[in-house]
Order: sequence, then C-alpha cells, then structure tokens
Amino acid sequence: MSVVVPDEVLTATRMTEAEMRQEIAVMLFEREKLTLGQASRFAGVHRVAFQHLLASRHIPVHYGVKDFEQDIHNLREMGRL
Repeated sequence: MSVVVPDEVLTATRMTEAEMRQEIAVMLFEREKLTLGQASRFAGVHRVAFQHLLASRHIPVHYGVKDFEQDIHNLREMGRL
C-alpha cells in the first residue's frame, strides 16, 4: 500500500518526505503499533539511528523479556556468549 502526502502538506509542515516518514514512524512506535525494527525500516534509517532519535525525544524503547531472550539467543548463535 502506498500513501501519498501532497506537497502542500509537506510545505505547510516545512518537512521533507524523510522527516515526515520519521515523524510517522516515531508516532506509531510510541503508540506501540510498530516494533522498533518495523518503525526504523518505515523511517528509512538504521535501527540504532532510530533508537538515537527516540532517545533525543525521551521516548523509551519497549524492551521486554521476550526481546531480551531473543537477544541472548542471537548472541549465543554468533558465539559471543
């Protein structure tokens, strides 16, 4: 699905297309509609860069036990634990 944002909206908000995508991604992440990975992909930035964006806005990263367990599993698979 594609969403078209009219140029007049970008002009009115004084945002670039990339900035608009980031704003939407942040909002959807904050409302727990997108995961961190989904939001960073939607925003078109690396996951770490998206985390920095969230931190600059004092938005906590939703990181639960399931995420922690997956990270531990991934580290073991890579031989780092």
